[in-house]
Amino acid sequence: MDKRNNPYSPGAGRIPFALAGREKNIEDFEVAMSRIDIGVDARPIALYGLRGVGKTVLLRDLYHKAKKKGWIVAYVEANPGKTIRMLLGEELEDVLADLAKPNAGEAVLKAVKTALSFARFNVNAEGSFSFGVDMSNIGSSNAATGNTSGDLGRVVRDLSRACEKTGTGVALFFDEAQDFKDDDLRAINTLAHRAIQERYRLVVTIAGLPTLPGKLAESNSYAERLYQYSELSELSPAAARAALIEPSAARGVEWEEPAVCGVTKATAGFSYFIQEYGSAVWNAAKDSPITTADVNAASAAAIQQLDAGFFRSRWDRASDLQKSYMRAMAADCDLPSRTADIAGRMGVEASALSPRRAELISKGLIYSPQHGTVAFTVPQMAAYINRQIEV
Repeated sequence: MDKRNNPYSPGAGRIPFALAGREKNIEDFEVAMSRIDIGVDARPIALYGLRGVGKTVLLRDLYHKAKKKGWIVAYVEANPGKTIRMLLGEELEDVLADLAKPNAGEAVLKAVKTALSFARFNVNAEGSFSFGVDMSNIGSSNAATGNTSGDLGRVVRDLSRACEKTGTGVALFFDEAQDFKDDDLRAINTLAHRAIQERYRLVVTIAGLPTLPGKLAESNSYAERLYQYSELSELSPAAARAALIEPSAARGVEWEEPAVCGVTKATAGFSYFIQEYGSAVWNAAKDSPITTADVNAASAAAIQQLDAGFFRSRWDRASDLQKSYMRAMAADCDLPSRTADIAGRMGVEASALSPRRAELISKGLIYSPQHGTVAFTVPQMAAYINRQIEV
């Protein structure tokens, strides 16, 4: 097959041809936007799951749906070196530039000016804003007090009021949210809570690893009741099949059923793996239909690509001591490991491994599904580790 016409989309955040198995999540978000349209509140959404299940892809798809409706949208991915104020400021700059038109109306210009004070940019030597619009006579809220929760709330309140004039809304998306600092998570929770109480025209969608619900609740106790939580897991067999065959079908290429079964079994229904295998098989196949022989010929290339990128990037983040801990976990494959069993395999007391366990959780490489157990945040990580041991 022509590699230039490969319909699969392996890679971080790339939206695939067929976003299969996430129809309920998309419906939940569209319902939230519809509630805003009719003037009632919308419950914030929290998505969580392992690496490779398609959280970022789904979040990006929802972002584009809101943007297509003409909403004010901002997408922020947590960065340990930046605060939420910095990240939102960078994301909002282009949005505010589009809003700041001479005929935009006072409510819109007030919202722009408030947001600019929050982001603390676009101020010239004379202290006026530099979007080419005179806002010197426009009143605004002070969103530069240094209190992130309060400042962010004032920004969204003013943007929400501006959206009342246009019949639109504000959609904020926060990815890798488990990596936000505690103060920033509290600011997001507080904003989402206030938005419901005050009926702001706002939909908040937040995504992260399986540790996210716990981290949100630690930041604000009411967070466990605040969000509409949805765990993203591997795709059902039907959804995995659709994710694999629909992109090829759009190019006029079919799959033989045993070949489909081979890929869905190898990928265990994880969205990212399906895209990686699908891409490798497409490149290996000569013509339609794609056969089991094509899958077998491409499997090594798919695994090599996953090892070199998806797995290796996580493995390299661990220190030698942390790698030894993960090697001990790998004996349980993808099942949760008892911390006592890990200690026994390593020949040390479980208490001595607590710091190492905490470091790995902090790095997002493992999590604790229940007390006394740990598991990898990356599916099939154990198989990768065991391949390294074999080498």
